[in-house]
Parts: sequence; structure tokens; C-alpha cells
Amino acid sequence: MAVVLPSASGRELLNPPSDGITNLCFSNHSDHLLVSSWDKSVRLYDVSSNVLRGEFLHDGAVLDCCFHDDSSGFSAGRDHTVRRYAFSSGKEDILGWHKAPVRCVEYSYATGQAITGSWDKTLKCWDPRGAGGQEHTLTGTYPQPERVYSLSLVGHRLVVATAGRHVNVYDLRNMSQPEQRRESSLKYQTRCVSCYPNGTGFALSSVEGRVAMEFFDLSEAGQAKKYSFKCHRQSENGKDTVYPVNTIAFHPIYGTFATGGCDGYVNVWDGNNKKRLYQYSRYPTSIAALSFSRDGCLLAVASSYTYEEGDKLHEPDAIFIRNINEAEVKPKPKVYPAPPA
Repeated sequence: MAVVLPSASGRELLNPPSDGITNLCFSNHSDHLLVSSWDKSVRLYDVSSNVLRGEFLHDGAVLDCCFHDDSSGFSAGRDHTVRRYAFSSGKEDILGWHKAPVRCVEYSYATGQAITGSWDKTLKCWDPRGAGGQEHTLTGTYPQPERVYSLSLVGHRLVVATAGRHVNVYDLRNMSQPEQRRESSLKYQTRCVSCYPNGTGFALSSVEGRVAMEFFDLSEAGQAKKYSFKCHRQSENGKDTVYPVNTIAFHPIYGTFATGGCDGYVNVWDGNNKKRLYQYSRYPTSIAALSFSRDGCLLAVASSYTYEEGDKLHEPDAIFIRNINEAEVKPKPKVYPAPPA
């Protein structure tokens, strides 16, 4: 029998993964949700009917997943494989391999490529129209300065965040070398990178409870806009406890964004006005991943312990679906003081 939690948390999906959730993402075409997990599974849910539509397995933990279109998707595994799935037929095959666990996978609608980042310190681009396992499926391999931790796409731009606080920005139309090589403005290890929907820059989060807002424009005026801020921290008895910020998700309509931390909170931010818009009630454990639906009316929240405090008893992994109120995500207009009389 399903456990019913307070409505403040949102609606809980049935049949969640049995081990740590690594990512979840909504389809761009429906309310289908794809979820990857340490239990070696990739799961497809129909959120509107709260039904598990399909389940696919790797030979090891699945570290990331994404949609190709509403009928197919990709996953990245600790078993070094990149896999693709046809949801309607239940068929799957191996698109290709890395020499180490594959941490990230994204699909570029602009170029029709699947893009993967691995702990083997490479980025690879794949043509999903090729036959799985065939060399001609791989269209390029690009060395990175360190292990790849996070990828994000907007239009023809790809942002790659690696260990060692390196950030490479590519133009997918010319992958011969990065368009920009940067160092994160945050002092500690990067957890997540996410591009602004308007294509002007990207947000980075770190293990040290901070988010940095970066811009692609390298002019002095463009770089003057960047800033960072503290978040996901708690103060008790004069002592600050700092939590990693695991995930960043931008609202597709308003460009505001949500962050999820190991403190179990989801915060919504207005980056332009440098304000927090909303904080949801605390979830049972760490927030491992977030995703807004295509129309921004739903937010999927993965409440899943991320082992930042080592192996200990923790709440079961769960996926919650929140109905989003416009007031929680819409930027508030700036109020300017009246001119002197």
C-alpha cells in the first residue's frame, strides 16, 4: 500500500527506484518522466496517471539519462556503456562505450547528436541513427582536462564541468577545440552546471553551498554581471552547516530556477533580481535531482540520500511531483523608489 505524505511535498510516484536516484528528466513532448538510479535501472513514468510504463537495466549503476524524443531515450552507466531505448517496443541496444564510467548524457536537438561525458576524461558525440556498437555511430572524441561531472546544452552551446573546477564551453558546430576554457568562480568541487534558457550563460553549483551565475559574453561589461551567492545552509547555536547543492533546474517559461541541496530543501530563485522567491517544505532526505515539465506547471523532485554523510540509515528514495503555482516561479517586478518631490 502506497504511503500518502502531506500535500506540501507533492504527489508521490508509485514504484520508485530501490537505490539512489541519479537523475530525472521530463520529456519535451509530454508528461513522461525518465529516471536513472544506482539500482541499475532506467524507468519511464507516465506522471499524469502515476504509472510505471517501462523499466530497462544496465550491468551497473545508471548515472544519467535523457530523452531523445517521446518514444526513445539514452542512458549513461557505471558499466562504461551508453545505451538507447525504444519505449514502445521495449527494445534497447548499446550505442557505444567509454573506458570508464559514463557520468553524463545529453541529447542536442540542434545537431541531432547524443553527447556523453565520462570519468575517462573524454567527451564523445554519437549519431543515434547509426547502428549500435558500430564505429560510425561515434562522430567524435574530445579530451577533457579532468573527469566529467556535469553537462548542459542550450542551442549550439555545450558547457562541460569537470573535476578540478574546469569549465569548457563548446560550439557544437565546431568541436575542434573549446570556444572558451574557464575555471569555476567557486572555490570547491562542482556538482552541477545548467545553462540559462535564453542562451546567455550558465549556473554552477558546488559542494560548499554556493551557486555561481556566469555569462558567455567575455567583454568587460558581460563579465561584470557574474556573481555567486550562498544557499542551502543552516545556522544552529551560532554554527553554520553547509550542504552541497546537487541540482539546478531552470523554469522553461520564466527563466527562474530551482536548486536542490543535501539539506532536503528546494529553493526557487530569481537570478536577475538576485532574490529567493520560494522555499518548499523540507523533503525526507537529500534532493538528488530536479526537473520542470515542458510547460513549467510541474516540478519533479528526487528525494534520495546522496551519501554526503557516509553509509547510514536514511529515508527511502522517493519521487514527488509538485503542481507549480505561478507565484512561486514568476519574477517579481522591481519596485523603484519615487523621485524626490
